[in-house]
Amino acid sequence: MASLQAEEQRRIVAACFARTGLTLEQLWLRYFALGGDVSELELEAFLQGLLPLPRIQRDMVAHAINERLEEVSGVRQAPYSRETGENTRPRGPLAALVGLLDGAHRAPPERLPEIIAAAGRALDLELAVYLVDDDQRRLVPLPGGSAPGRVPLAIEASTAGRAYRHADTIPAEEPAGRRLWAVLMDGDERLGVLEVEADADTDLHDPALRTQCRWLASLSGHLLAGARRYGDGLDTLLRQRPSSPASELLRQSLPPSTAATRDVVVAGGIEPVHDVRGAAFDYALSETTAWLAVFDAGRDATRASQMVSLALAACRSARREGRGLRDQEAAVDEALSAQFVDGALVRGTLAELNLADGTLRCLQAGGEPPLVLGADHEQTTVDSARRPPFGAGPLGRIVTTRLRPGDLLALHTEGLSGARAADGPPFALEDCLDAHARHAPPETVRRVLQAAKFHCHNGFTGDAGLLIARWSSRPSDWFSR
Repeated sequence: MASLQAEEQRRIVAACFARTGLTLEQLWLRYFALGGDVSELELEAFLQGLLPLPRIQRDMVAHAINERLEEVSGVRQAPYSRETGENTRPRGPLAALVGLLDGAHRAPPERLPEIIAAAGRALDLELAVYLVDDDQRRLVPLPGGSAPGRVPLAIEASTAGRAYRHADTIPAEEPAGRRLWAVLMDGDERLGVLEVEADADTDLHDPALRTQCRWLASLSGHLLAGARRYGDGLDTLLRQRPSSPASELLRQSLPPSTAATRDVVVAGGIEPVHDVRGAAFDYALSETTAWLAVFDAGRDATRASQMVSLALAACRSARREGRGLRDQEAAVDEALSAQFVDGALVRGTLAELNLADGTLRCLQAGGEPPLVLGADHEQTTVDSARRPPFGAGPLGRIVTTRLRPGDLLALHTEGLSGARAADGPPFALEDCLDAHARHAPPETVRRVLQAAKFHCHNGFTGDAGLLIARWSSRPSDWFSR
């Protein structure tokens, strides 16, 4: 369908405005209510031919004028950027977001890509959804969006992957066309990217366009994450191989891989993701405190997944009742002793971080000592006289230390620091953390686990679990690091 030239459209729109009887302020209020985002001064400059507007904004001005003309004469006269016959329903950011919310209501998960694409058309944009696969190596296109025939993209070797790695919105002039890649987020957890195709008239560097794409990506991320909790249609597409029952049990018990408050961000992960048997992490964040935990029952222990799941549940139950580290420790011991009368041992670390001053209280039960990496690359180990694993008693000693703003705290399992190929050296966890600590915590976790997987040729002899936290005494944009 042919497009009306921008200057010709402006000229006719300005002439139609003169017949509405509206003041400039009244027109601007109507335009703003449709989702317009230029100022009253910019609108006046557009009508006088002094300032061009993007096609979306021109059409919203025309629609505001046509609504008024229908009120006074019953006839629309202001032209849209495309010929008569196109759907002239309200367009723009507000229409896109409302359309997305309305369309997603009671929709099954596999329909969401199509609904997101329809919302993009209210901004004259073609959208497609890519979600990260379980191995955190590729971005997989979902069916249902526009322009079928897309292929998975490597996170390490694509513009889409760069947007994902940096949790950013990145413009790209690619052989397949001009587009933006915007990270899909559920809160602080990365889910994938949104591909935004633009026409030749669109300025990919326009701040308003980038803001609108971030809004769409943020809302789409929330809707996708929510839908995945009640249907398998999307997860089936992201699996690279079948998961064991133990892995399914443990992965369903884990919290989101990333979370943040004003003062702290935490991120975690486990490997081998499709065959983890006895490792888990947990955390809880509040205004004042971050509680952290890592548990490891070993890959070869009988009923390892049940034991570590019980330890995780017992710790959470005590914590949610407002009980501290000592009571959490006792709750894990009691649960394991009561459920497994023949003896059940789970190694682990419990930690409590005061977000006001960085005070860290830590309790180890046969687990690996936590690591602290400072902003100056100085490394320390939070070590203590470790008690036996949970389930064996007696109670351990709580160690107290102090973090500095910007410090990175890492809790991990022996399966990560001890990962190795046959007859090869163990994985240099401290060096790898140091090499990737400049990234945001979720990207640090992804890179460290990928490096460990490569080091041992994906032949983990123990489950590799990693939970990191970066503390700061002032607000920060975690993904700007």
